[in-house]
Amino acid sequence: MATAKKAAPDAAEQIVAIQPPDFRIIELQIEGTAPLVINRFSAKAIEQMRATQEAGSTAKSRKTREPKDFEALFENAKHVSEDGWEGFHAAALRNGAISACRACGFKMTHARLAFFVQADGYDRVDGAPLVRLTHGEAEQFIAPTRNATGVVDLRCRPMYRKWGANLRIRYDAGMLTAADVTNLVVRVGLQVGIGEGRPDSKASAGLGFGTYEVV
Repeated sequence: MATAKKAAPDAAEQIVAIQPPDFRIIELQIEGTAPLVINRFSAKAIEQMRATQEAGSTAKSRKTREPKDFEALFENAKHVSEDGWEGFHAAALRNGAISACRACGFKMTHARLAFFVQADGYDRVDGAPLVRLTHGEAEQFIAPTRNATGVVDLRCRPMYRKWGANLRIRYDAGMLTAADVTNLVVRVGLQVGIGEGRPDSKASAGLGFGTYEVV
């Protein structure tokens, strides 16, 4: 005896398990509570590394020590946009927010999918997405540091003693609320920081630089 085949459910009866993305943007204003120190990898350094690698073993045959140009190091370490304004790498704050998740029990892997910093422009040298500094003037900050070999060297970086920025955060409202995003940004300013010498620096415990408050 033939058996009737079960009819396939129509589209109206199918259960949707994955909701459509609901991305929203929140705007926040931050004001620095400690100096901001920027360290962009300069185009000159990249060219020197490329030339050394292309030369291969012959690059080690003759080493010349050029005089250090602190003014050039200072200028080359800035993040300058294609329109001429100065800022900081947008990923600095996004990475800071992901790191701050450790302090509040939120999964870092989830934050990577739900928290994004909108760029105000792009670096004129390497195209990095930038957040524009609303105020602040760079000055030379020269400090000793140790190279990978352990040798002490002097580095010159731009420092902004007074600084601020307007942030535009794009977030997944299905994973984070506006209050969650705001609290993450607040925690970055208090606990993580951005730029060189920040409290959450990978190389050290920081110098107390790069902190801010949400205003």
